[in-house]
Amino acid sequence: MTATVPAPALEPRAGRRCHNALNPLHSVVYFSPEYDDDLAAIGLERGAMAYFAGRAAPLGAVSAGTVTATFYNFNHAIIAPVVPRAWELATPGAVVEARLRVADAVLTRLLGPEVIASADLADAARLALRAAEVCTREARPLYAANADLPVPDRAHLALWHAATLLREHRGDGHLAALAAAGLDGLEALVTHTATGKGFNPRFVQRSRGWSAEQWAAAEDRLRERGLLDGAGDLTDRGVELRREIEGVTDRLDRAPYEHLGAAGVDRLTSLAGALTHRVLGNGGFPLQYFGKG
Repeated sequence: MTATVPAPALEPRAGRRCHNALNPLHSVVYFSPEYDDDLAAIGLERGAMAYFAGRAAPLGAVSAGTVTATFYNFNHAIIAPVVPRAWELATPGAVVEARLRVADAVLTRLLGPEVIASADLADAARLALRAAEVCTREARPLYAANADLPVPDRAHLALWHAATLLREHRGDGHLAALAAAGLDGLEALVTHTATGKGFNPRFVQRSRGWSAEQWAAAEDRLRERGLLDGAGDLTDRGVELRREIEGVTDRLDRAPYEHLGAAGVDRLTSLAGALTHRVLGNGGFPLQYFGKG
């Protein structure tokens, strides 16, 4: 009798690496000129209104408070003037349709027709959708709202939809980890930018609607907790807290990648990474907004 060879175990950070490779394929739409153009064409204002309405539309015609709660690190003061007024200008259904048109246009422009029609892209969509099969709705409002949307027929849009599901599933869990760590939305931004990863502080402060005074007050609170030093860098305790937060996020987001299996996760990470590399190479993101500077 032949012994069954067990499947390779999933490495602890394999899901995080896969998410990091896949997530830019979702978020690139928000940095595109097509995004504001298309949402303005259906009646929304460019900028804050277009962004908040576009990401919140699957939730329905929700209040400003709901958007603040589910987005976590944006100042309520920049959300309240545009939500729910956005729903008087365009229905959530029209906004959902518009953002899918944007995803179509942006991915086609940045990846090119040959890549859009490739077997690798279709395989990436298949794997990402499979991973999303076991995502759970409980306590994950942005994921749950997007999970109620139909899967698009075309492979590149199915991939964008799956990337959205996996992004919001991980994001909702990440917010739970931040809250459990005792970080409010602004403190979460300050500590994250202090790691030197993701957006730089100047862009984050401006785009999330926080004043210099509010940012400085958050830094003071973090110093009192021993998480930030006088220069605005994380202390050892701060580094450890961010590590713990990411570890909790990984644990809460492990199910989709366990479902896909180690080989599937490696394959999806490789495929998504190649697509993201092409998106970056074709100018999909304003790189001056990233880093610690």
